[in-house]
Amino acid sequence: MPELLKFSRRLAVLPLFLLMAGCDMVVMSPSGDIAAQQRDLIVISTILMLLIIVPVVFLTLFFAWRYRRSNTSAAYDPDWHHSTALEVVIWSAPLAIIIALGAITWISTHKLDPYRPLDRLDAERAIPADAKPLTVEVVALDWKWLFFYPDLGVATVNELAAPVDVPIHFKITASSVMNSFYIPALAGQIYAMPGMETKLHAVINKPGEYEGFSANYSGDGFSHMRFKFHGLDRQGFDEWVARVKAQGTALNRDAYLKLEKPSEREPVRYYAAVEDGLYRSILNLCVTPGKMCMQEMMHIDMMGGAGKESTGNREKLEYDNRHSLVEGAPAATHPATGTPARSQQEPQGTGGAEAPMRHDTPAGGHEGHSMPGMNHDGDPAPPQLNH
Repeated sequence: MPELLKFSRRLAVLPLFLLMAGCDMVVMSPSGDIAAQQRDLIVISTILMLLIIVPVVFLTLFFAWRYRRSNTSAAYDPDWHHSTALEVVIWSAPLAIIIALGAITWISTHKLDPYRPLDRLDAERAIPADAKPLTVEVVALDWKWLFFYPDLGVATVNELAAPVDVPIHFKITASSVMNSFYIPALAGQIYAMPGMETKLHAVINKPGEYEGFSANYSGDGFSHMRFKFHGLDRQGFDEWVARVKAQGTALNRDAYLKLEKPSEREPVRYYAAVEDGLYRSILNLCVTPGKMCMQEMMHIDMMGGAGKESTGNREKLEYDNRHSLVEGAPAATHPATGTPARSQQEPQGTGGAEAPMRHDTPAGGHEGHSMPGMNHDGDPAPPQLNH
């Protein structure tokens, strides 16, 4: 019978090992210097906190055992009320831990700022003086990732590559709803938001294939919004670029508007040529014909507004109605109430047709807009831009 109990206990532990087999420890074993520094910050912070937690847990159990009711040999002093030495230990130890954690957090927060250019390749190597960062422009779509390589003139969907030990400068935006760009082996996550550009500086130090995904829920296809990140040596990266140029097609505004439509499990796509200014138009929400770029709108606001003349810009500034007039078109999310995500019902208190202009997110734009100060047909900007 005892042997049977011992065997059953061992058998009960097996499910725990099965669960642990599915764990991915990439966060604690990254291949990029930024992610490695973030890993070190987690480890150091945990150790500093355990310096308090472990003694407290141990002493709690020790006191419970030492001063149990049945232990008559333990000293009993009901009139005890103060010990200077004990007070010093109780207050000084946590205070020292808090000071250390605060100093480490302050330094790391600034050193690991994603907007800050890199100052080293890893702990032992500084960035060479002649090193040129690789610029990658990232667009989060529904539900796939689009990557521009402006210096190389190519673009890809759901596949990213970079040479080892070369600084990478990411410029990140989104077409409709907020996402989060995350490659655990490379660096921490950073949000992708429509009409805004966030930045991330990172470097990959080991060749390999790594997982990238969106870490922020964004609708139906969120679970499959994943891509592969390839860390390659210089020759391998040059071969990858050559393959993209050989197998890719052209990415212009019309092709982008088709790609932008919500879709799931999108295959890897290559684009050997990219229309000039396409990323800037995506960022400014003005890819779709008839939409005003956000930079033009901000210029109008900076000049004091356009007064009554701005009524002609209302339709040009409605960015968030791509699917509202299409029957059965998918929205970014589907509320549990069953009410469409973009209802046709006029909200109370909006004043109907006289409601204020909406300067929301998603994709908008106009064809042929390649320079600020030009309207959607390539003519000079609206009169109010020249006030």
